[in-house]
Amino acid sequence: MDLQYFGANCVSLSSRDVRVVVDDYLSSHGGKSILKPGDIALFTSTEPASLPATKITIAGPGEYEVSNISITGIPVRAHMDEAGKLSATMYKVETSELTFLFTGHVYPELSEDQLESIGLVDVMVVPVGGNGYTLDGVGALKLIKEIEPKMVIPTHYDEKGLQFEVPQQTLEQAIQSLGMEVKVTTPKLKLKPADLAEVTELVVLERS
Repeated sequence: MDLQYFGANCVSLSSRDVRVVVDDYLSSHGGKSILKPGDIALFTSTEPASLPATKITIAGPGEYEVSNISITGIPVRAHMDEAGKLSATMYKVETSELTFLFTGHVYPELSEDQLESIGLVDVMVVPVGGNGYTLDGVGALKLIKEIEPKMVIPTHYDEKGLQFEVPQQTLEQAIQSLGMEVKVTTPKLKLKPADLAEVTELVVLERS
């Protein structure tokens, strides 16, 4: 599977036969939408009012099977929710070889039931921009310790050409808070099970 990063919280997971696009809110941040007909679109928060045609759009909890991919939407507390409210969705995406977790703007405390639904994770994609808008490095690290993925991909940090409601930290600031060393920086991650280590590794995807 190939993983690419497009800015904000938007990433794509693709193979020769299918492409999953997560959180394409790019147009609301001053960017350009990447969604195409035939994509599987996942949104961890509210679905945008206007979308191009997709194979399927998912914006809430549930279990789905699409194009030989298993998708589980797990209800979670959004980063700015009050306690007890579950207005966001975290997605576990399982392919034939790997399991991915896309957290979205989640509050960094998960229940035992939520952790059980998440289970074992190979790659976790998590925002790190902070400043009250989303997780910062400290909050992301808390999730990493709870979930114990084999690889972490940071998203949603300060980037040229994108505007956010609240200024975001730079990637360098977030990595410093994470206290992790970057294994590699790459424009596209071509991932196989054999590429994963026994300990959690941090990989940075350059914006496409």
